[in-house]
Amino acid sequence: MNKERVLVVDDEQLNLFIIEEFLEQEDIELEMHSNPLEAWDSLIAPDSDFSLVVLDRMMPELDGMELLRRMKREARFVDIPVIMQTAASSPDQVREGLEAGAYYYLTKPYEPEALISIVRAAMEDRRARKQLRSRAARLEEAQKLIRSVEYRFVTLEDVTSLVPVLAGMCPVPDVAAPGLSDLMVNAVEHGNLGVTYQEKSLLKWEGDWEAEIRRRLALPQFTDRFATVRVERDADGVVFTITDQGDGFEWNKFLSFDPDRAFDPNGRGIAMAKMMSFSALDYQGRGNVVVARVNL
Repeated sequence: MNKERVLVVDDEQLNLFIIEEFLEQEDIELEMHSNPLEAWDSLIAPDSDFSLVVLDRMMPELDGMELLRRMKREARFVDIPVIMQTAASSPDQVREGLEAGAYYYLTKPYEPEALISIVRAAMEDRRARKQLRSRAARLEEAQKLIRSVEYRFVTLEDVTSLVPVLAGMCPVPDVAAPGLSDLMVNAVEHGNLGVTYQEKSLLKWEGDWEAEIRRRLALPQFTDRFATVRVERDADGVVFTITDQGDGFEWNKFLSFDPDRAFDPNGRGIAMAKMMSFSALDYQGRGNVVVARVNL
């Protein structure tokens, strides 16, 4: 199996050397560019197959923000995650990057562990989304026949099994699938199991997130908890109502990208779901019920 390819763009040769050294143990193939115009040419080549871009923000000729905007204007690059590495870390600068599509941030200088964790998180997210989209597309035709159905789910494995089935009811399954996955995972981890935002950040950095989910599922106080997703389809669209048995959360601040969370390995799912996967997204009550609509 070929290694996944990562494009690294930084006008400073020393920074390229540091990144290469930090990532030398990862099972990836790095293509390094100090000239952003040459990097762009490589990216748009017909046989380009990059899984991730690590991008410096401030560069001559073609700066990182403009290169990022070019990427997001091209349909075939929309799904490629971009890690923006920068010394420009003011809230306005971070917000600008988030709005342009850089959902992962690193502030220079950074430790090797920070770069490795963010690279792993970004690539794992992309692999999971790609797999969900592929499975959802295969189920699309059969799922159009369903008008109303409710499913119960408990584990992350349940979510993985259900998302393709649910997304298959939507007009573009590969768009709906990532958003459904994010909302349902939130119902399991944050809702039913009480994993806080700060705890998940730490678990993601350390690579122990899934192990902690399995551990909590076995605890007596959580063994009887479940979440549900109800689907209702009408002539105009598909409505998903996801309910968990947790205490809810302060959902308002997660509906948009927050510069204060830009450097965390988590915290983008709800905002990305609202922006990319659904026509409308609304939390109800204390936050343990979310209603997502996809217009036909």
